[in-house]
Amino acid sequence: MRILFFGDVVGKSGRQAIQKYLKKLRDELSADVVVVNGENSAGGLGINRKSIEELLDAGANVITTGNHAFHWKEWKEVFDNYPMVLFPANYPGLLERSHYTTSSGLTVMNIQGRVFMECIDNPFLAADRLLEVVPKDTFKLVDFHAEATSEKLAMGYYLDGRVHAVVGTHTHIQTADERLLPNGTLYITDVGMTGPYDDSILGMHKDAVISKFLSNRPARYEVASGRCTVNAVLIEINKENRDIKRLSFIE
Repeated sequence: MRILFFGDVVGKSGRQAIQKYLKKLRDELSADVVVVNGENSAGGLGINRKSIEELLDAGANVITTGNHAFHWKEWKEVFDNYPMVLFPANYPGLLERSHYTTSSGLTVMNIQGRVFMECIDNPFLAADRLLEVVPKDTFKLVDFHAEATSEKLAMGYYLDGRVHAVVGTHTHIQTADERLLPNGTLYITDVGMTGPYDDSILGMHKDAVISKFLSNRPARYEVASGRCTVNAVLIEINKENRDIKRLSFIE
């Protein structure tokens, strides 16, 4: 099983990068499944039908989300019509929509952290509940959408040996700590971002972000323009080897 996972797709430029590079990378890397975090794919905040269709048309098999998944009021339409679009398991009532098993035998699970984020259900207990309901005989990948690096690494160790891989999303900065944990689970704290690079702070135009830090007042964020960065990981799981490699480039 070879899994290609793209970090948080931000806005139109992020979607265009996915459309441009996904199939090429999938072919070059012989990936069996492509997973994309799309929670910022619609206008830089949230996800909607248009952004989902573009990601699926580009070749994504599963789309994960996070704390911005409910930004657009059509999220319920997405919930009802796109089973491959996942919502974090620890939002009340969303356990059954937080996992998806592909025809190739990969089960993707979506969980959200709560340190410096919304005070939702305990993500570690949500992980336990997920493992009780997902198929036992599949490869298992967890997208842990969280802010704190400590919480992400704790989740990695908590699930070590119970899932095949735990990858972090949300912070939009790719970390250089990919590793194989002691009991065989592949891990990285954050996959990074697929979105605007020039004049960008986490995909948003730098001026508005700097203004907010200077004034401590609300600022209108807009998706930055210019070159795009693509961040992803390739996960390989077989009888002889388990490996995770970072991919990162700027257009």
